Amino acid sequence: MLEGYLRRDGRKGIRNVTAVVYLVECARHVATEIVMPYRDQGAQVIGFPGCYPNDYAQTMMERLCTHPNVGAVLLVSLGCESFNRFRLEKAVAESGRPVTSIVIQRAGGTRSSVDQGRSWVAEQIKALRATPRVPMDMSDLVVGTICGGSDATSGITGNPAVGRAFDRMGAAGAACIFEETGELIGCEQIMAARAATPELARALVQSVNKAAEYYATLGYGSFAAGNAEGGLSTIEEKSMGAYAKSGAAPIVGLIKPGDIPPTGGLYLLDVVPDGEVRFGFPNINDNAEIAELIACGAHVILFVTGRGSVVGSAISPVIKVCANPDTYARLADDMDVNAGRILQGDGLDAVADEIHDLVIDVAAGTPTKSEELGHAEFILTYKSFDPIGPACLPG
Repeated sequence: MLEGYLRRDGRKGIRNVTAVVYLVECARHVATEIVMPYRDQGAQVIGFPGCYPNDYAQTMMERLCTHPNVGAVLLVSLGCESFNRFRLEKAVAESGRPVTSIVIQRAGGTRSSVDQGRSWVAEQIKALRATPRVPMDMSDLVVGTICGGSDATSGITGNPAVGRAFDRMGAAGAACIFEETGELIGCEQIMAARAATPELARALVQSVNKAAEYYATLGYGSFAAGNAEGGLSTIEEKSMGAYAKSGAAPIVGLIKPGDIPPTGGLYLLDVVPDGEVRFGFPNINDNAEIAELIACGAHVILFVTGRGSVVGSAISPVIKVCANPDTYARLADDMDVNAGRILQGDGLDAVADEIHDLVIDVAAGTPTKSEELGHAEFILTYKSFDPIGPACLPG
């Protein structure tokens, strides 16, 4: 039986992270130095680099700092940035988590801030060992999936295997979130046919149309040179492969970054900003999308890659599903599942079962390869979103 760390809001975490949060790029070094001695004890760095306020960034940080995998939060401010640290600190305090702030300009500079931060983090790591553990099962889990570094094998092995695992986890009550609308262009009508309601079907189509218009304005789609070198030929071909990781279950909701699924089932995460093109590319790399999945409550991320990616993430563990057997042979130390063996005769269901069982093992505390290697990447940029409407959520 699984056991989770019980939080005041009733959610349960599978990790007990002490998050050290920089509120502007100028405070990142101090935050990193604070965490350095405690990297192997659950302390991790996240933050927002911008000096100008942004509602999206504020919401993201509030969701991340109150994620069920987070047990305590240290905010690190330079002192003159525009980020609303008071609102963030209040949100964390109201969630029942220990929280404090260090303002570098008031604390005496780098050395003094690092010393104060390390002292506080050490205290919290010790105190968090007493966090209550309670029974937890699949219906308590939120699982996200992303694909990156895709090649021609991704849509044949890794993504379909994750889709089958999603079907099984969703049927057991888990909330399963797939993304991104910019890599689903051409699949909008197929997704609409799976929507739980006609209203949701229209919202799904609109979200993909928005992505197509956004990328057309930018003059560059979600298709990298590495995708072509890996054998993918068109955005439509890449979309069909990316779509496969959604499985075959009905789609019950459409959410945006920071929206937490209210029930189990399958959700699409719309990561393309609303309104005019203002902040450039919707996500500058895969870790930006991982952060958005985590902000929606994802306890664990399934990352499918054909070309190979070695990144992990802060807050929630990343399980690497390698689609290409040759890539797996080269990067076995970074990969958790060899889905490429499907090309060598193993069944799709066998790999899906391995993914499903590994999610349970990781939820129970087994570290992923990226966790063992110390990967805890994080990035957050500027965006703007409109609130979702009632048609986007289960009735």
